[in-house]
Amino acid sequence: MGVCRKTAQTAGLQDQLTGALIGLARATSGGQPGESADRAMIHGLFATITNVNFDNDSIRGLIQTVRAEKEKLSPNCSSCANPCQRSDDYDMNLLWQEPDEDVRSLKSLLLFGLRGMAAYAWHAMTLGISDETVNRFFYRGMFAVGWEAAASDLLPLVMECGEVNLRCMELLDSANIGAYGDPAPTQVSFTVEEGPFIVVSGHDLHDLYLLLEQTTGKGVNVYTHGEMLPAHAYPRLAAYPQLKGNFGTAWQNQQKEFADLPAPILFTTNCLMPPAPSYADRVFTTGPVAFPGMAHIGEEKDFSPVIKTALRLGGYREPRCLTGINGGSGTTTGFGRHAVLNAAGQVVEAVKSGAIRHFFLVGGCDGARPGRNYYTDFVRQAPEDTLILTLGCGKYRFNDLDLGTIAGLPRLLDMGQCNDAYGAIQVAVALADAFGCGVNDLPLTLVLSWFEQKAVCILLSLLHLGIRNIYIGPTLPAFLSPGVLNQLVEGYALTPTSTPGEDLKKILG
Repeated sequence: MGVCRKTAQTAGLQDQLTGALIGLARATSGGQPGESADRAMIHGLFATITNVNFDNDSIRGLIQTVRAEKEKLSPNCSSCANPCQRSDDYDMNLLWQEPDEDVRSLKSLLLFGLRGMAAYAWHAMTLGISDETVNRFFYRGMFAVGWEAAASDLLPLVMECGEVNLRCMELLDSANIGAYGDPAPTQVSFTVEEGPFIVVSGHDLHDLYLLLEQTTGKGVNVYTHGEMLPAHAYPRLAAYPQLKGNFGTAWQNQQKEFADLPAPILFTTNCLMPPAPSYADRVFTTGPVAFPGMAHIGEEKDFSPVIKTALRLGGYREPRCLTGINGGSGTTTGFGRHAVLNAAGQVVEAVKSGAIRHFFLVGGCDGARPGRNYYTDFVRQAPEDTLILTLGCGKYRFNDLDLGTIAGLPRLLDMGQCNDAYGAIQVAVALADAFGCGVNDLPLTLVLSWFEQKAVCILLSLLHLGIRNIYIGPTLPAFLSPGVLNQLVEGYALTPTSTPGEDLKKILG
């Protein structure tokens, strides 16, 4: 059983789905994939991300859909009397048992990067935004995973995945801002008011918007959870008075935090853990998320069963003043790239005057394994003349801390989730332009926490941009072979984290 608690059977079906997607990619040589094939490719990849789809029947349905799309591109292939194997499904055991560890490592990097990028492409597609370059790369990348290639052929494709993912994140950034407005700094309370409510997890803003529309006038409040926290900063979402605050902390604490919850929970994307019996009857899924026995809201997006459950359970009888991991009663989010760049002048002057000595981007995924307190300790120990940017679920380790201000700005600026990394990159590029230097010459260090596939594609985008001296931990990805790791260390100075004190001393001198 894997770290996300999927059974061996489910993992095997996910391998079959991945093999079918490679077969679909192979079949594109015989025809031009259309919108339905693109959707099947992106949905299938997204469904194999950690903590998304645990439902065997759902995965079997996706396999059938993918094979049907392949049949459109290669008609009668399965009944051909002269099989050429050019559009066969791929046997994933060939990858996991690949004798060349560098080839296995690079193919894994590419596959996991494609899975992460699929999440961003899915959300943009939901808002009506897609890009032919991005969509075509999914097929090229998946074809390469099933290709007998040398490591020297794969490394450029892995770096290209980072380039294409940057474009994909740009699309999503544009789609979210176009639909819901430019994020603005917003104080978010952790207090839950009395009365019926719904908790929404994941980061599909469109699902949240539809839920807010459907709860209007129903006497049901809505609270974000986990990756949905940044939604409060979007003006068109924040305008709904029933969007009240944020419930709970990071994804890995949900089984404890949801145990006695008198409300339903709606999962819109990943970070679903197997629901405990104490609240399993109150879990709803939608989109790519599925779990056996859980109620699933289909493409019609009728959330009335969720709303009825909220009204039936009734919520808390009086307000609950919840806190973050460090005891804080709330947090501030919404320091998107426009909000930060609007203050670029004072930031530049603060650096020139010495008021700001260094910038840290402390972000990435979170998890339950020991060692992740490193990030809380790092932020606590960072000197008062340093400014900290953060994004991703890792911020729940410290986002309720009051670190004071610097140059008229809070020292801790929450830029959103992993899908908001494009904005952080644009801030770095803009600051480099303002100082007339390269990004690597800025007093900026990235300190990233590692967990799942979206972290892979963002890391690849950073490496594509040539960003060096990235600290990553608390452990390095297990699928990185020594040979590939050495290339990343030598080429990009990728550095494993040690202790906060030692790393801060090394960075700041």
